[in-house]
Amino acid sequence: MEKSSKITKEMAVNEIIKKYPKTVFVFMDYGLHCAGCPMAQNETIEEAAKLHQMDLEKLLKDLNKAAEE
Repeated sequence: MEKSSKITKEMAVNEIIKKYPKTVFVFMDYGLHCAGCPMAQNETIEEAAKLHQMDLEKLLKDLNKAAEE
């Protein structure tokens, strides 16, 4: 994967799902079932992790792994 296409904490949830559809399964595994909800679509990964008290670095690692597949 190119460095420019890496998922970062500043990216919005909906942006990631559109660009890397397989990441939806990571969001579901983390209990972020609202990933497709209109209220959460513009939420960044950092905001979602903070709101749901998740390990941001682990979430990013798992999202990037799914995006590479």
